[in-house]
Amino acid sequence: MQLEIKNLHTYYGLVHMLKGVNLSVNKGEIISILGRNGAGKTTTIKSIMGLAPPSEGNIILKGSDISYLEPHEIAKKGISYVPASRGIFSTLTAYENINIFHMKNSKWNVESVFNLFPKLAKLKFRNGKSLSGGEQQMLAIGRSLVINPSVIMLDEPSQGLAPMIVEDVKDMLLKLKNEGMSIILVEQNLQTALDVADRVYILDQGQVVFEGKSEQLSKNKKLTIKFLGVST
Repeated sequence: MQLEIKNLHTYYGLVHMLKGVNLSVNKGEIISILGRNGAGKTTTIKSIMGLAPPSEGNIILKGSDISYLEPHEIAKKGISYVPASRGIFSTLTAYENINIFHMKNSKWNVESVFNLFPKLAKLKFRNGKSLSGGEQQMLAIGRSLVINPSVIMLDEPSQGLAPMIVEDVKDMLLKLKNEGMSIILVEQNLQTALDVADRVYILDQGQVVFEGKSEQLSKNKKLTIKFLGVST
């Protein structure tokens, strides 16, 4: 098992956001975390990354407990995080955005990222602010690779993207999976999640209310309507 979360509790002030969350992701597996707004999806991955430190529970990465490390230490251990805001440097070129994060001895470098994203390679000398939303998303994901992660967490990667670009992002996620990457995907778009995820978790009010294979959820309309407000 690549990453395991055990009994995670997280508070924002006095608000109990995560209430005993358990989840896991294997090597070369994509899991998706689904739920309505405020269910605790983003808080879960922020807690894993140390950006919203848990008050209780354990986060185990390849057998090592990383529960209470600082975010930069967690990144060095092999977890990268692509926020919904993407967080690219608008005044740097695509090449510079990636190269500035490159870690020595990483299997990923600027050229291998551009091989993964040939469309982005054509824009390597364009400033971040001049890229489209889809191009910025590719850049943010590419930048997350050069720290040499074993687990990548993405928050709403399809948000605001044209359907054709969403298809490109899904193809890229499947390519990374085939290379052995473990991926945690927070998504509002149910169909996008079902298309790429091996397993899905549904959160409701900070608790896991469903865990299972994507095919199981796709056949359970009552569950998706109850907890997601949409039908498969």
